[in-house]
Amino acid sequence: MGNKLRVGILCGGKSAEHEVSLQSAKNVVDAIDRSKYDPVLIGIDKDGRWFLHNTDDFLCNAADPKRISLNDRGTSAALIPASKGSLSSFASLNAASPAIDVAFPILHGPFGEDGTVQGLLKLAGIPFVGSGVLGSAAGMDKDVMKRLLRDSALPIGKFCCIRLGGRIPDYAELCAQLGSPFFIKPANMGSSVGVSKVSNHAEYDKAITEAFLYDTKVMIEEFIKGREIECSVLGSSLGTSVDRNEPIASLPGEVKPLNDFYSYNAKYIDADGAALIIPADLDNETVAHVQKLAIEAFNALCCDGLARVDFFLTEDSRIVVNEINTMPGFTRISMYPKLWEVSGISYAALINRLIDLAIFRFEKERILTTSVTL
Repeated sequence: MGNKLRVGILCGGKSAEHEVSLQSAKNVVDAIDRSKYDPVLIGIDKDGRWFLHNTDDFLCNAADPKRISLNDRGTSAALIPASKGSLSSFASLNAASPAIDVAFPILHGPFGEDGTVQGLLKLAGIPFVGSGVLGSAAGMDKDVMKRLLRDSALPIGKFCCIRLGGRIPDYAELCAQLGSPFFIKPANMGSSVGVSKVSNHAEYDKAITEAFLYDTKVMIEEFIKGREIECSVLGSSLGTSVDRNEPIASLPGEVKPLNDFYSYNAKYIDADGAALIIPADLDNETVAHVQKLAIEAFNALCCDGLARVDFFLTEDSRIVVNEINTMPGFTRISMYPKLWEVSGISYAALINRLIDLAIFRFEKERILTTSVTL
């Protein structure tokens, strides 16, 4: 394979966003520069088992987002941590497999985007694309995320959080606090899974029940009437303008859902479920403000590598930070890569850049001492 880097592409996982991950991984496998990288596909099934797959046929029903799945021909795999002076590897339990140089965990939601896999990869000594344990966890948990953004003086909407087993506020109480309608969502989930827009008491009870199917914490957020603006961030918290690795922001885009809100179906299944305006029709001052806030949110949450920051632009020109996604979708209709394409970075070049950033951070961290001199 010459000097090619072996890139372990992790996809699937135990999350409710399993199918989204498979779609994202297919796009990365199709676009990755084979002259520079040798992709190694690691599929994680819904039970959390890891398998090595052939990149040419790791999916069943690949063209159908509703039926897409991992095929059952993978070989059981295990992560073998590095011995001193050697690479870590994903190795077959039945036969030796090549070591990987860097991991690209295209995993969305819990058990992949929340710091769990990131911690495993860090323990194993493998460079990986995206935020580390802290940034991933903070970005995944909307309760923690909102509190950190608030404490960083960034503009956010009103919210409250309830826990499983705790007191459930009355509907009228929430209307007085947040207004009506409002949104209910699992605290640790993405892709609009388990999200409901609530306008009456009957909808409230149903939405609470559904959200608790996915998490032990549930967010209740005010409805903010405004345009939905998204901005992609790329770079390292350890980078500077000198090495050109400091975080940068793309041109913003706008999502115009054709229904009440930008649902899971509109994001990943129905290509006509929402209009994506790329770039958004914004004046230069607003573009600069969105980009500035996107980078500030990225830094406030200790993110690294990549993130997509979502905003509301109200009728009175206020820009409100809604949330951050530390491993945004890479499907054919996903906003993150589309925003970089219109900003001058192609899909293939974006993958190159993300891998470079993963290795950059790994090299910065590996020189830190792990022993105390007495």
